[in-house]
Amino acid sequence: MAFFNRKDIDDLERFYKINLINSCSGFKSANLLGSVSLEGITNVAVFSSVTHLGSKPPTLGFILRPTTVPRNTHKNLKETGVFTINHIWEDIIEDAHHTSASYPENSSEFDETNLEEEYKGNFKAPFVKGAPVQMAMKFVEEIHVPSNNVWLIVAQIEELYVNDEILQEDGLINLSNGNIATINGLDTYAIPQFKKQLSYQRPKNV
Repeated sequence: MAFFNRKDIDDLERFYKINLINSCSGFKSANLLGSVSLEGITNVAVFSSVTHLGSKPPTLGFILRPTTVPRNTHKNLKETGVFTINHIWEDIIEDAHHTSASYPENSSEFDETNLEEEYKGNFKAPFVKGAPVQMAMKFVEEIHVPSNNVWLIVAQIEELYVNDEILQEDGLINLSNGNIATINGLDTYAIPQFKKQLSYQRPKNV
């Protein structure tokens, strides 16, 4: 088994270290965040850090890297207060990954890929058309993490859209049935397969 102590990690070649540390936490969610500027320019970007924070109210969070360079998603959601989260599925992996390229603020990744904007009701931010799971999000707060200068963005689910074929009777969204992707590290995608759903566990002999 390979072993790395902290000094080993610090001394690693830059890109090897980035790949190692970004993949050691395990599979991560694969989502496209859609937003729009006050000037009406849309943005869509891939994020692998979206995570559940709570169910009452329904709250999700994601990590934003240091804002020392322009972050269009951050700028847009702070200005408008809204954005969307859209699950990446197998058919769009290459286009979804391309949204990580650094396009200028006045350019939309929707125009640079085959991804299509979709609008629902009166919600201002664009969804990604065809996504098996789509969420309309309201920005709540941002929390700075000084140790490595990142931000935890906290938002609440205002609207949730789930394709019928992946929504089970018990409320579980069976992601495998939608060929929904996950991210390993920075640039490696996988399609997990459903294996087993287990019941709520209680201590034995109680």
